[in-house]
This record gives sequence, C-alpha cells and structure tokens, in this order.
Amino acid sequence: MLTLVGEDRPGIVAAVTRALCDAGCNLGEASMIRLGGNFTIMLMVNGEERGTRLQEALAPVAADLGLRCHIDPIHGALHRHPVPNIQVRVMGADRAGIVAEVTEALAGTGFNILELDSSVCGDPQRPLYIMNIQGCSNEALEVLDDAMAGLRARGVSIDISPVETLIG
Repeated sequence: MLTLVGEDRPGIVAAVTRALCDAGCNLGEASMIRLGGNFTIMLMVNGEERGTRLQEALAPVAADLGLRCHIDPIHGALHRHPVPNIQVRVMGADRAGIVAEVTEALAGTGFNILELDSSVCGDPQRPLYIMNIQGCSNEALEVLDDAMAGLRARGVSIDISPVETLIG
C-alpha cells in the first residue's frame, strides 16, 4: 500500500502514476482526494519493485512535488472489495463526536463501512458537517433507521437508502 501526502497542486497524479509505470508497477484499487488543501493518495501497487526499491523509484517525484511517501506491505488483492448495498447521507451542525456517533450506531447493526467521505462547509459561525457512507448490511433499512433515531432527535439529518448497482 503506497500512501503519498502533500500540498495540493496540478500534476500530482500524472507524475506519481508515470513514475510507477516506468518502474514496472501495476496499479490496483486507489483512493485519491483533496483534503484541506492537501492531496492524499492511497494506492495498491504490485510489481517487481518493492519496499526500499519502490521508495527510491518514487523519491525524485516525491521530492519535486513535496510529497511524503510511505509504503506498507499488505496482503490485499483485487476483486476482494464487496459491492455496497446501502448509502448513508448525514448532515448536521459540525461538532465533536458526530462521526463516532454515526459510525458506532451503524456498527451496532453489523454495518460494514466500505467508504466514507466528509466535508465541512458553511461559515465558521455555523459550520455544516456532511458525510457520505457506503457499505454493506444484512439488516433491513428499518433496522438502520431505528439505530439513527437518537441522532435524528438531536437535529442530525440522516438519509439511508439502498445502492442501486447494475452489474453485467
């Protein structure tokens, strides 16, 4: 698992993926996103270059773009990612604990989070927290809805819906 973090600027993805291609690496699942003015890449990489040699192949690009690079050996593989069947959308006044409370309530139903993204918008006097979660659940929507009742009672807007996936 390759992780790179640095100040956001154009060309990061192009430079990193070119360096990996030139090093003979195959790219797997990835998450690349801008967070608070920084750009973060988490990427499964497979190839002959490993560990220190991969780090050395990326060093010039990382230095040029001001990226911090970290590599962890993992036992992941492609096609092991479950297909999400539930999406949860959360909006509420930004406050400490909102992510923990929502995810604890979901975990209590056996919900498996596959992806979570969030942002804070609005203005400093009235920040709004928006979170989108995709995951897997064997429970009915009513069970998930019931688990959110306490949060809704405190003014958090939560929409839970099935994910319509077309495979074929």
